[in-house]
Amino acid sequence: MNLEIQIQVLIYSLIYGMFFSLVMNLGFRYIFYTKTLYKVIINFLFILNMAFIYFILLRKINNGIFHSYFLLMIILGILIGNSNTKMLRKVLKGKQKGK
Repeated sequence: MNLEIQIQVLIYSLIYGMFFSLVMNLGFRYIFYTKTLYKVIINFLFILNMAFIYFILLRKINNGIFHSYFLLMIILGILIGNSNTKMLRKVLKGKQKGK
């Protein structure tokens, strides 16, 4: 795998981490504030779908080759995205209490 493809995948992994954080914050009330059975089902489907999307797009970019530093970029993207989108949790939590 050449350097250009590795840089593309690193940027993709960082952006995907931010996207993952955004989706997690949007679905926060469904993931964490429901009954236990629903939590298990929703968490399982959420993680399965997110992993499936990541590896499909990774396969299109570099034939599905995964390196550990891609995971580090995803984690960094989650941390960056979470710091930027955690206010969504408060807004959505406020709307839920307002019902």
